[in-house]
Amino acid sequence: MLPIWCSVMPLEIKHRILLLYASQNGQAKAIAEDIAEAADGKGFIADLYCVSQMEEFNLEKEHAPVVIITSTTGFGEVPDTARKFARELKSDLPADFYSHVKYAVLALGDSNYSCFANGGKIIDKCLQQLGAQHFYATGYADDAVGLELVVEPWIEGLWDALKELCQKQNAEIYSDAEKILDMNHASTTNKSFELPDIELRLEANVPPTSKDSFNSSEGVEPNPIVAGLQECRLVPTWVKSEKPLSETALNIPSLPVEYLNVEFQKSTVQVCEQEYFSLAPNVALFQVPVTKAISLTREDAVKTALFLELDISKTSMTYEPGDAFSVICPNSKSEVEELIQRLGLANKKDHVVEISIIPNNKKKGAHLPEYMPKRSTLQFILTWCLEIRSVPKKACLRALAEYTSDSSEKRRLQELSSKQGAADYTRYMRDHNLCLLDILRALPSCRPPLSLLLEHLPKLQVRSYSAASSPKYHPGKLHFVFNIVEFPSCPEKPIKRRGVCTGWLAEQVMPMLQNYENETIISDSLSNGFELPQISIFSRHNPFFHLPAVMAAPIIMVGPGTGIAPFIGFLQHRQKQKEENPDFAFGEMWLFYGCRHHDRDYLFRNELKGFQDNGTLTHLKTCFSRDLPKDTTAGKPKYVQHLLRLFAEDIAKMLLDENGYFYVCGDGKNMAKDVASSLTEIVSEKLGVDTLVAMKVLADLREEKRYLQDVWS
Repeated sequence: MLPIWCSVMPLEIKHRILLLYASQNGQAKAIAEDIAEAADGKGFIADLYCVSQMEEFNLEKEHAPVVIITSTTGFGEVPDTARKFARELKSDLPADFYSHVKYAVLALGDSNYSCFANGGKIIDKCLQQLGAQHFYATGYADDAVGLELVVEPWIEGLWDALKELCQKQNAEIYSDAEKILDMNHASTTNKSFELPDIELRLEANVPPTSKDSFNSSEGVEPNPIVAGLQECRLVPTWVKSEKPLSETALNIPSLPVEYLNVEFQKSTVQVCEQEYFSLAPNVALFQVPVTKAISLTREDAVKTALFLELDISKTSMTYEPGDAFSVICPNSKSEVEELIQRLGLANKKDHVVEISIIPNNKKKGAHLPEYMPKRSTLQFILTWCLEIRSVPKKACLRALAEYTSDSSEKRRLQELSSKQGAADYTRYMRDHNLCLLDILRALPSCRPPLSLLLEHLPKLQVRSYSAASSPKYHPGKLHFVFNIVEFPSCPEKPIKRRGVCTGWLAEQVMPMLQNYENETIISDSLSNGFELPQISIFSRHNPFFHLPAVMAAPIIMVGPGTGIAPFIGFLQHRQKQKEENPDFAFGEMWLFYGCRHHDRDYLFRNELKGFQDNGTLTHLKTCFSRDLPKDTTAGKPKYVQHLLRLFAEDIAKMLLDENGYFYVCGDGKNMAKDVASSLTEIVSEKLGVDTLVAMKVLADLREEKRYLQDVWS
């Protein structure tokens, strides 16, 4: 409640906003923190909370504008931190419960996945149904093309929308105030009255410091010694900026607030990763042995695909064909060692790290990272807690610049964090997945403290895989298949790497790895005396990507490469269903499969032949993109989307006339989109309608859960 005096000192009225975030891997949190930092210079005070901190804020009594930044996880779900919040919104509340709330949502997602930005859509819809009103249009940021393409303009427009809303609220306040003054004019001298319950904060109107806006256009001559060293090593192409950017004045963001203090203790502590991760909420974690490992591809295949069998018989874990599960994996041991060396902390890697909040720091909502144990070693933190392979955000690059002594290297970091360097950031950082180690290798004068990593690197994420088995067919077992991800060296990134999880898994099972063609694959790995590797997993049920409840419905499965994995589980399950119900009329099962070479990377070919022989798999349609004749490709389908066109009549009949189901699994960046285009053409030709109408038909199939995707980028 604000007293009004006849005269006051020059003060700036700052409106309060409630800023909430729901983050899975740190992106939504980082964006929310950027907004909170910028709020002060825009005339606002931001109260920043994770939506999991429901005891700290109360929407039921909230009259300030509410801004929500949320990501999407799993199969179109809200982040783990937002589950309780979403349940509250979905509970039995009156339709006007939040009619007083004015809000805006920025939804983050990846259009390579079928439920794009669905986490934000869920929260948005729930608030609308409870009477809350938008004051600014919802933003949908796409990580497939670059979140910043939507995030940055959305934030710029947010300030104008907030100012407009607050002006309206001010007008209402002043209108009420005038009425009160008119009614009480004779008695208001030296007294105060109460304004409506809208919170404003009065602060001294001090001009922003030079740190709030920094423009740099003048370069400094580079250190000749450092320049000489750069010429002797392989310098990535992104290190040197080109005109006109190198001569452009830059709008560099404000320096992120440092808020963590790090101290080392000489005493050591043993931290068990399984005990640590078992503390994760809403997750039943299981440590299980790998009982079989088979290479499904020939040595000369472009990609190496591995099949792993896990023994879950001694756990309570359950799954259905089509479900996925997540693997908890560490960062590369060699990369962790290199990073420790680069930080100059080799003699402290086994020391206990004490992390605390810097007193009286200016960071909005500053708190200790919840994904790190209170007492753990440097080695443990960098191995199990931080995603050291993540592409650094612009705020991180801006902070790194402050710890870079060479002027040309510092300028380059400033460019990449600036508005003018947005194209270079996308071209080099994002498109080539450059990580902190790449930056430190390329910029030897950059010497950041450990606290900077703790403040800017996100939580190490689990990696998810589709189950490639049926518990009916393999009781107590869980199968999955994956390609060993390879990142070859290139001018932008001279060091080649393997995927974090696939590289680690391959290393774990290498001593027990068998060949697909070897008859010994049916042998029990326990008999060879090898100590079976253990991995930590938890189930991720996919409520939609299952066999249809109506077993007579025809099924079309499209799964090139490792996308075939869930369909192996489907076929195993269907075979058992047919054995249990011999007199039942089951729907046809079609599989469209593709790979590069018939004799090098045709996954599960023996199993598929068996399913054909026993009648489980009605039709198997294959294509091999690298086995096509060099002189002509006429009549030869190259990819699965081309195969679909050859059987357009059958597909249209099953989907449109027989209430069939269409499943797609695999690459979402290209394959799934091309399959959707082919399917649109098939529907368009079958119904004699234009493309837009055909797309609407497919949209209806998605709504009916008869066009289902399990894709990744």
